[in-house]
Amino acid sequence: MALNNPAFNNPAFQDPRAVQTYPGGSQAANLRGASSTASASRAGLDVGAQAQMEGAYAAPAAGAHQTDRMTVEDTVVKTVGLFAILLVTAVVGWVWTLGALSPAESTSQNILPLVIGGLGGFVLAMVIIFTSRKKIRPALIFAYAALEGLFIGGISAIFEFQFEGIVVQATLATLAVVGVTLALFASGKVRASKKATKIFLIAMVGYLAFSLLNLVLMWTGVSDSAFGLRSEPSPLFGIPWGVLIGVFVVILAAYSLVLDFDQIQQGVRNGAPRQFAWMGAFGIMVTVVWLYVEILRIIAIARSSN
Repeated sequence: MALNNPAFNNPAFQDPRAVQTYPGGSQAANLRGASSTASASRAGLDVGAQAQMEGAYAAPAAGAHQTDRMTVEDTVVKTVGLFAILLVTAVVGWVWTLGALSPAESTSQNILPLVIGGLGGFVLAMVIIFTSRKKIRPALIFAYAALEGLFIGGISAIFEFQFEGIVVQATLATLAVVGVTLALFASGKVRASKKATKIFLIAMVGYLAFSLLNLVLMWTGVSDSAFGLRSEPSPLFGIPWGVLIGVFVVILAAYSLVLDFDQIQQGVRNGAPRQFAWMGAFGIMVTVVWLYVEILRIIAIARSSN
C-alpha cells in the first residue's frame, strides 16, 4: 500500500517468493543449512583434491614405462646397455685376434673378428636404418652392438700389437671428447644449427671421397705407406696429413654427437614412442665407434712418423 512505511517497500516484504528467499526468511534458514552442507561438502572435496595433488607432486615423475614415450633417461639406460654388450664382445674379439691375453704372448694376428664385425656391423646398420621407419627391432640393435664389439676388439688388438699402449690412449681421448661435447651441449654453449649442419654434410662428403681415393691408391700400390696418403708429410712442420685430417674428422665426429643429442631431445619434445630411444642409443654408438677408430688411427700415424 502507498501509505505503508517506505521501509517496507522492499520486495522482500511485498513478494512472497522474495520473502522465502530473503535472508532471515523461512526458506533462508533451509538454504543456509543446505549452503552449509554444500560448503562442507566442497571443503571435503577441496581437501581430498589437495591431498591428491600433493601426493602427485610427492610421487616420482612418470617414466618411459608409465608414459610409453621416449625419455632422455631411458635413452641413456639403453645406450649404457648397448655399450656393455660391445665391451663384452670386444674382449672376445681381442682374444680371438691375438690368440692370447696379451700381445707379448702372441706371434700372429687373426683378422677374422675384424672382418666379421666390420662387414656384419655395416650390413646390420643399413638394415636398422632403412627399416626403422616401419618397425624398430631392438634385437637387431643388440646384434649390431655385438658385431661392433668384435670389430673394435679386433682392430684394437691389431693396433696394440704394433703400438703398445695405444688402446688406452685412444680410449681416454675418446672419453674426453665425448665428455667435453656432452658438457658443452648440456650447458647450452654448443647447439646444432642449419648452417653448421650444411657445412658438416659437405665436409663429410669430402672426407668420404678422400678416404675412397686413399683406399684405391693403397690397393693399387700407388701409395705403399702404411696409411696411404695419410702417412705423407704435410707442409705444416712436416706433420703427416693423417694427423691433420684426423683432427678435422674428430671435430666432425664431435659435431655428429651434438646432432645426436639434439635429435634425442627433439624426439622427447615431440612425444616420440618409447621404442625410439633404441634409435637414439644406436645413433650414439655409431658416432662413438667412428670417433674411437679415428682417434686410434691419428695416434698410430703420429707414433709411426716418429
